[in-house]
Amino acid sequence: MNSLLSPDVPRAEDSPGRARHRATAEEATVAALLRCCLREIAGPRGEVWDGPPYTFLRLAGTLIRARVRGGMALRFAEPPAWLEDGAWRPLTSALLVRLVQAGLSKNDDGNDEFGGQVAASRDAITRILAARERAAPPAGPWLASEQALTIGHPFHPSPKARDATGWLRYAPEAHATFPLRLLGVRHDVLLSGGDTTALDKLDAGAATPPGYTLLPAHPWQLDLLAADLAAPLADGRLVDLGHGSRPVVPTSSVRTVHEPVSGMCLKFSLDVRITNCVRKNAWYELEGAVALSERLEPVFGALATRFPGTGWLPEPGFRSAALGTRLLEGLGVILRASPSPTALLAAALAAATALPAMVAERQAAEPVRWWAAYVRHVALPALDAFCAHGVVLEAHLQNVLVKTAPDGMPSGAVFRDLEGAKLVAGRHDLAGVPGPVAGALTYTADQGWNRVAYCLLVNHLPEIAATIAGRAGDDGDRLLAELWGVAWDELAAYARSREWPARMRDLLSGVPLPAKANLSVRWSRAADRAAGYVPVANPLAGRDGDGIMEVAG
Repeated sequence: MNSLLSPDVPRAEDSPGRARHRATAEEATVAALLRCCLREIAGPRGEVWDGPPYTFLRLAGTLIRARVRGGMALRFAEPPAWLEDGAWRPLTSALLVRLVQAGLSKNDDGNDEFGGQVAASRDAITRILAARERAAPPAGPWLASEQALTIGHPFHPSPKARDATGWLRYAPEAHATFPLRLLGVRHDVLLSGGDTTALDKLDAGAATPPGYTLLPAHPWQLDLLAADLAAPLADGRLVDLGHGSRPVVPTSSVRTVHEPVSGMCLKFSLDVRITNCVRKNAWYELEGAVALSERLEPVFGALATRFPGTGWLPEPGFRSAALGTRLLEGLGVILRASPSPTALLAAALAAATALPAMVAERQAAEPVRWWAAYVRHVALPALDAFCAHGVVLEAHLQNVLVKTAPDGMPSGAVFRDLEGAKLVAGRHDLAGVPGPVAGALTYTADQGWNRVAYCLLVNHLPEIAATIAGRAGDDGDRLLAELWGVAWDELAAYARSREWPARMRDLLSGVPLPAKANLSVRWSRAADRAAGYVPVANPLAGRDGDGIMEVAG
């Protein structure tokens, strides 16, 4: 057999439990990578076609088939297969990686890291699933939903890869909890901004000495920075105060934790690549979080008035140590308000995991009414922030928390993570903000719309719609079409109320949407900010009946 097409060989030594987890991890890895191939390789090359009940694609000369459902969310109704000698055989992640490498490599400029990243992500899912069997989830709905994402980003080739050792003890998906490490920063090297008084509530393992200020740190990050910390710890610019008195709970981003003593979330730096990014708080992001929080307060006040139930999680302050750029960024911590303990992470809703019974029951019993309420509470404020206020919210599945009423219906949305939030250039007063910080806070209108459209209309809403429709069995395709018709109605009513902004007119006319190219950016080993977009079909296309121009007119 050609070595390019050699499938994985199962490990005979696997225990039944580990074999089951490996099978689940392999299935998830194949699905995620195949979605990327459909969107970023075969689709743009015109090598995808339908032959009901299958969708076919060709990669590096190999024919692959899959039964696709869920619209643009691309859920697979059965394991994908590839054609060999006239017979359909199960598609494996190892084979798919080799096909990607053969299809993307040009003039021997391949990526020798790519296969290892995909395999590491698959193996991480296996370890996560095993660890969850030995650990108890958080009691509250919000934190349980934060720790429910065992599979990760559905359109990423290596969603659970983490390029450092020791990650499992800090993994939210494994229901980890751990105490913080606490440092004292000598006052002459302390760097802070905004309101950081909540950090002073933390209980140190030892009293903070006079002349020092308390600085919490992620224990994994201190291990990663050990060599850099040796000198300031030796000469007294920093002192080690031991561990905090109570464990913190990591949330879905891994590096952000809920700290119960202060009642805040703390966003730490981690010198670890998680999906596309090394998760550091850049120096300009520390200052930018405070500057943006000040400017977004009136915006969210206006949004909450127009769309009751809308909220946000401000980031009022940061602390770090002025010990050179590496430690300034590496020890930087951003404070973030915590949501209600009953809020639910949208990504958990999309994955249909860790859902309170009433929410799941209401969604199943009244899917169209539930969806209409979801679109109103999640999509409309995010779109209005851009159209009416010149604010870009990255409303993807991990940045939105959903509030629900006692009957399980969506009742509001809470937006978070100011690293991704931006201001449209020219629409805001940034006087007094240092130039590099101001530059990092702004997008052009086109850049901003790409982020809004991708995060909300490609990453977020299609996954929720596909989950709802997936419960309808054979009626799923009909229900999915009905859901997008309802979404069109809700968005059109909003657009009419704002006198038809041009972006909304284009959106409802069905222009293609920008999808972030995660496979391409990983293949090129570029920074996440360099990620491009590929056009994908707009699920709102063809929903406008008599035509958008007549409705707008």
